[in-house]
Amino acid sequence: MKKIFFLALFTCLVANAQNIRTGLSFLKLGAGARNISTGDFGIISSDDLNNGFYNPSVIAFNPKTQLSFTHNNLFYDLNSELLAGSIKLFNIPFLIGINTTTITNIEIRTKPGKAESKFDAHYFYGYVSTAYEIFNNLSAGASIKYIYENLFSDDATGFGFDFGVSYKNIIKNLNAGISLRNIGSMKQLRSEPTKMPKDFRAGVNYNYKIDKYKLNINTLAGFQNYIDDKSSHFHFGLEVYFYNLFALRGGYITGYDSKNITAGFGVVYKGINLDYAYVPYKFSLGDSHILTFTYTFN
Repeated sequence: MKKIFFLALFTCLVANAQNIRTGLSFLKLGAGARNISTGDFGIISSDDLNNGFYNPSVIAFNPKTQLSFTHNNLFYDLNSELLAGSIKLFNIPFLIGINTTTITNIEIRTKPGKAESKFDAHYFYGYVSTAYEIFNNLSAGASIKYIYENLFSDDATGFGFDFGVSYKNIIKNLNAGISLRNIGSMKQLRSEPTKMPKDFRAGVNYNYKIDKYKLNINTLAGFQNYIDDKSSHFHFGLEVYFYNLFALRGGYITGYDSKNITAGFGVVYKGINLDYAYVPYKFSLGDSHILTFTYTFN
């Protein structure tokens, strides 16, 4: 082949440390700095609209109208932007989001020496989610996603679906959730369609307050399996809020060769949330910096 996509494939696959049985690795990127900094799990809590990306059922418990923008600066000229908004219409919750991911300056070579040309790879998805509280504290939700990928002169489109269930206060302050994501198919990209990274998650979180010290502590633990890749991961996260104004966060993920630790912080002031996440990578790949701005309307 004259068009060599080594850099694009290397970046996407190594970043996620996955087998190449599936593609569309940009669908594996997390949503929101708060989620990514606490182990990149996100399927349980309902007070952040970006959690609906991981599990659409949680938006049934979020009555807030919110708008959020996330910039994810990875390595090797890979950047991802996510814009999302949540609203209730006719007492039905909706979450709408769009994502663009771009890998720039990919070199084309047919022989050793100077690159003959360069191009950018573009990926996009847009999604709409809704959820319903089946009965007190138990909800179910679903998302539909339109997906687009473009590599040099080839492109393809497809649709994916996410499903989730969540249960609040199994016992006081203990919540649980499960989700199944990226169920769908893509049209042919040149010679064959790209397989979506089907993703199953199940986990719990527990939150408690220490009023004496004005602390609000959230913990989470969960299991994740990429079904076609047959790769499994455990996620752990901790968030400590001080005076409901400032948060410190950390997490740990198992099963990846290139990453395991996540960290970050958040600041809250009068409906404005500014969150930052940091994910260091091994093998001299560099680090990932994620910044999220969220506004909650009164």
